[in-house]
Amino acid sequence: MTTPLDKDQSDRWATSGTAWVDFQDLIGRVLRPLEDLLVETARIDGARRVLDVGCGTGGTTLAVARATGARCTGVDIAEPMLEAARANAELAGLPVDFVCADAQTHTFDPAVYDLVMSRFGVMFFADPVAAFANLRHATRSGGRLACVVWRAAADNPFFTTAEDAAAPLLPDLGPRIPDAPGQFGFADRDRVAGILADAGWTDIDITPVDADCALPESELTGYVSRLGPVGLALLEADEATRAKVVEVVRAAFEPFVHDGAAHFTAACWLLRATAPEHG
Repeated sequence: MTTPLDKDQSDRWATSGTAWVDFQDLIGRVLRPLEDLLVETARIDGARRVLDVGCGTGGTTLAVARATGARCTGVDIAEPMLEAARANAELAGLPVDFVCADAQTHTFDPAVYDLVMSRFGVMFFADPVAAFANLRHATRSGGRLACVVWRAAADNPFFTTAEDAAAPLLPDLGPRIPDAPGQFGFADRDRVAGILADAGWTDIDITPVDADCALPESELTGYVSRLGPVGLALLEADEATRAKVVEVVRAAFEPFVHDGAAHFTAACWLLRATAPEHG
């Protein structure tokens, strides 16, 4: 049974999903260190049934399936990205399936997965305690959780440079609201530990991870103009405003650029926890 999607998030990702599909290979290369971290985690855990939450175009789902032979399922609310994920799985010939659903409310088969993982897909839940309780219900007793999430915006200036530079030209850009669903919604370590505990997970461990990443300089303009809050705002902008914003924002990234690429540190948390015995 599939329950209704979170409409706000579904609408947002339906709008932006095409851009993420277009940039999926680039994003996969840039964030490969974090994909590798989850692949190694799945290997160490000996995972045979894996659920990838917020799987997007399926890069991490497929990487884990390829490396471990695990039977993997990806879940996401963005159908445009799932269409790409299914095509990628078919091309790769891997035993992976994808479900368009809100992982907070979707009725998963109980106690099926021995690893629930995510690369930047769990920070958007309207009710995170309910979401992680639902995911725990889908995890076998002793099964594990492994999620990579962003730390604070202040620790990740690469990801706020565009909106900071564009703000004078795009006054409708909304501010980042601490602890609200969104990219940095899990920045507060103590809050996240409390969410997992309240959702019934045990052996909670939240470890900082810093990954060195690089975006080719030739791709910066596309990144600036199509992804993130600025990319969404530019969908509604006139051509003159769009051109000015891209010019100003692209220039703001110059401090990150050297040796033909924009270099940055992805400052993250690795969330680990265990599902207790089912009562």
